[in-house]
Amino acid sequence: MLELFHQGGPFMYPILALFILGLAIALERLFTLTRASINTKKLLARITKGLQEGGVKKAMDICTKTRGPVASITLAGLLRVDDGIENVEKAISNAGTVEMAFLEKGLVWLGTVISLAPMLGFTGTVSGMINAFKKIAEANDISPSIVADGISEALLTTLFGLVVAMIIQIFHNFFVSQVDKLTVDMEESSVDLVDTLIMLQKK
Repeated sequence: MLELFHQGGPFMYPILALFILGLAIALERLFTLTRASINTKKLLARITKGLQEGGVKKAMDICTKTRGPVASITLAGLLRVDDGIENVEKAISNAGTVEMAFLEKGLVWLGTVISLAPMLGFTGTVSGMINAFKKIAEANDISPSIVADGISEALLTTLFGLVVAMIIQIFHNFFVSQVDKLTVDMEESSVDLVDTLIMLQKK
């Protein structure tokens, strides 16, 4: 494998750097999004029960002790209960925007790796073919042994660039699906909280 890497020429190094960058971001996002994912239905049931039995303070304690964006936006809403339902909704909306930015952090860089890796691979291909033709011109011969190195370099950089892009693309798609799921959970929890508060106010 190391021999093939060296055969790929100088463009293999920036592609490898992109792969390391993409992998580092992917591992950080995997850890963060895994920690952010919780059983939302159970949390909402506990918060509703807390509101009914112990009031807002009890519900806030539950949110404080629970990690993840759903608990964070719910806590933001509960902090504004005394200011009215409209302010609760605004607080949830503002907190949701902040949480979304946190959840999507790094995804743009993964997208950059996915785009740049094949482009660098194709650039390496062009460079390899140019080298092959230069050797043909210098030797004034079209012997396979003369152009083999250039063609090998061309094919290896393309292969490596595409493999890197495919691996990072899998991570990227998984993270997008996780963010979408968490977004739906946040929306459901905000609606559920507002409905619960309205119901309690009517009592």
